[in-house]
Amino acid sequence: MSTVVGTSGEDRSDYTKEESRAVRRRSLRLLGSLVAPLKAQLALAAAVLVVSTALRVLGPALIAFGINQALPRVVDEGDWMPAVVVVLVYLVSGIGGAALIAWYAVITARLTQAVMLDLRKRIFVHTQRLSLEFHESYTSGRIISRQTSDLDTIRELLDGGLNELVSGVLYGGFTLIALLLLDWQSGVILMFMGIPLYLLMRWFYVRSQLVYRESRVVSAKVIVKFVETMTGIRAVKAFRKETRNDEEFGTLARDYRDVNMRSIRLFGTFEPGLMAVSAVTVAAVLLWGGIRLIDGTIALGTLAVVLYVRNFFAPLGEVAFFLNSYQSAAAALEKVSGVLEEEPTVPDPAKPLDLWQAKGHIRFQDVEFGYASGRTILPDFTLDIPAGQTIALVGTTGAGKSTLAKLVSRFYDPTRGAITLDDVDLRDLHPKDLRRAIVMVTQEAYLFSGTVADNIALGKPDATLEEIEAAARAVGADAFIRSLPDGYATDVNKRGGRVSAGQRQLISFARAFLADPAVLILDEATASLDMPSERMIQDALQTLLADRTAIIIAHRLSTVAIADRVLVMEHGRIIEDDTPAELIAGTGKFAQLHAAWRESLV
Repeated sequence: MSTVVGTSGEDRSDYTKEESRAVRRRSLRLLGSLVAPLKAQLALAAAVLVVSTALRVLGPALIAFGINQALPRVVDEGDWMPAVVVVLVYLVSGIGGAALIAWYAVITARLTQAVMLDLRKRIFVHTQRLSLEFHESYTSGRIISRQTSDLDTIRELLDGGLNELVSGVLYGGFTLIALLLLDWQSGVILMFMGIPLYLLMRWFYVRSQLVYRESRVVSAKVIVKFVETMTGIRAVKAFRKETRNDEEFGTLARDYRDVNMRSIRLFGTFEPGLMAVSAVTVAAVLLWGGIRLIDGTIALGTLAVVLYVRNFFAPLGEVAFFLNSYQSAAAALEKVSGVLEEEPTVPDPAKPLDLWQAKGHIRFQDVEFGYASGRTILPDFTLDIPAGQTIALVGTTGAGKSTLAKLVSRFYDPTRGAITLDDVDLRDLHPKDLRRAIVMVTQEAYLFSGTVADNIALGKPDATLEEIEAAARAVGADAFIRSLPDGYATDVNKRGGRVSAGQRQLISFARAFLADPAVLILDEATASLDMPSERMIQDALQTLLADRTAIIIAHRLSTVAIADRVLVMEHGRIIEDDTPAELIAGTGKFAQLHAAWRESLV
């Protein structure tokens, strides 16, 4: 895992110096890995830029030569050849430079798009493969911010800012060299004025670094608030949270406005300062040149050095624009690189073991587990579930039922001990065999964009329509699916294709039935069904659970009744373990729960 920023500290703007250096190194490593495959295109772009810049710098020197040499030849000797040559070379250099600049723009645009395509795919692939622990602590709004606003900021830097920096620095360097060759004294004046120029640039760089890093943090908060509000709009409406949300979002929006205003004021100070240094330098060169012209120590045409001085400062505005976008992009790159350096807490095995035909025997051997918060959920937990047995987990909230299910699914790894499937440690099992053997159906029956058939076939993409329909019939979902506008071809996200929470759950049951796992986990999977719907799928559950190991987590004791064995959990330990009938006949916790449930039905 990243040594500087993790899932809890990635959105920060208060790094120490050591952390800032580590973050910059991390960002540079990412940038280097992105451009490494594009070395040939980068070399071509550099060559085109060097030649085009050299051609652009020729202009003032040609003007000086024309005034000092070509025009006197015309006046004194009537020889137009030097003047014609100067004009032709000037035109060729101007047109050639423009053509090369256009070519350079095309090359860099392709480079930018190649880098962005690689980076966008990396973020999606990497975040999708990170463990559940990451996604349970890293909000969806922050992930969306990485994939949208942060990538757009980086694209703007690569697409324009970086080009401006490289071309500006190269143009300024060539201009300084040409100036020193044409008139070294004017070059010395320019170099002397480089001192206040450096101080101005340094001040702007340091201040803007802080402002733009803060800007990315505030921007992410705005996106997170918007995404969370829209995602949880039902809860917002139910609890009349609109007014409070308006105030909170208004505060964030004002913070974003304020940080942007600080960056604008910063640039508003820098640009006039740059113009002042430029004006003083041009005035000094012109004054000293005028004095020497009067003394006769230089020719009139040599005053074309003023053009070089002006041209030297012209790209510095572009460099400033680069610094403007660079700070924002650098902050965005920090966030993106932080996500990409997160390591899965549940890594794939180095030497995976295959388990082609899983039977479904689950065993917990002296397992200890606690989440990142440090609190132990399962202390020294041991459990044996024979293949083909259906067990029900019962207990109060926080007893460890869902944690047990997540460990069996290998969403998390135990802190100590081992969990095995058919005597193979889950940490050694090949991921494809693990996902084929163990399937979890949760209360949140999520449907992806696409048809009903596509959603049922999620666990078996090559399933035929006949297999999909058979799975739906087995769990009692076929009738309502056929009543939809386009039946199994209905798009679940379009008008007319909307399905209720209970219907979504039936589709998820059909999905699990089609996947045909050896171990099936139902984590509050019937919680969204009303009583008639639950009774309707009791037979479907019997079909779904037949001939496979099943772990049912449910508060409704009517669902628990179909289990072969009931485990009552409390504080991460099993306090009762027997058949439903035996526990009901006793005087323990489950008997009390069952009696209370029976009374609620009267």
